[in-house]
Amino acid sequence: MPNTYSAELIALEGPDAIAFAQAQFSSNLASLADGQWQFSAWLDAQGRVRALFHLMRLDGQRLRLLLRGGEAQAMAGELQRYVFRARLRVLALPLRELATAEPMPLHAVTEQGDTLVIGCGSHALKLATRGDDEWRLRQVRAGWPWLVRHTAGELLPAWLNLGALGATALDKGCYPGQEIVARMHYRGGSKRHLHRVRLSRPLEPGSMLEVDGQTIQLLDVVAVGGAAEALAVVHDDTQASLASGVEAGLPDGSGGVQVIALTA
Repeated sequence: MPNTYSAELIALEGPDAIAFAQAQFSSNLASLADGQWQFSAWLDAQGRVRALFHLMRLDGQRLRLLLRGGEAQAMAGELQRYVFRARLRVLALPLRELATAEPMPLHAVTEQGDTLVIGCGSHALKLATRGDDEWRLRQVRAGWPWLVRHTAGELLPAWLNLGALGATALDKGCYPGQEIVARMHYRGGSKRHLHRVRLSRPLEPGSMLEVDGQTIQLLDVVAVGGAAEALAVVHDDTQASLASGVEAGLPDGSGGVQVIALTA
């Protein structure tokens, strides 16, 4: 089986690992128990998503970040700049692949020898030497976004529905981008939201489409027969058009594709 995305994994280890993560990342680790994971993100000062990941607590001094897009080596280097005097190691771990495993409770994490298995409810993700793509369609249908290509630093948490996924917290202290997250939650103002769509033909993850003068940004795209399903960042002005289906153009002029919104 082919695999599209590698398992980019970062380790945070040391007595200050949890405190460091609580200060830097957008989720609230206060209720995260050993052997559990939660969605989380690392935002920039403007509140845009630098990285999205499964944040796993293995024990009181060991955290793992499984990136949903991006490169572990680059992110580990950026995180290291903020360690200062914290008792903490930040390491990019050797590259693995993502394989589909038997169902396991949502948010559970187990260590099996030298690998990790992450519970996703209807299935599990296993960090293995040989991966597959079977898990991708299930996660698209669950509304779990993947940051493809050059989307790091471009998208706001509200556009990715991170609040509903528990990846952004309003009930903890400050973290980078927290003011923007709170403002958009309490005052609204987001004009873009995440939608699941069907495409009449497969396109590359990260492709851009044009509808009604607005851009639709595709994230992960999974072929289903001769068509495809995808998660897309859609402007609110375009949402009504997608309900009944619309022909969208590609910016490079290489033809169009039929796009229709799907229920969650």
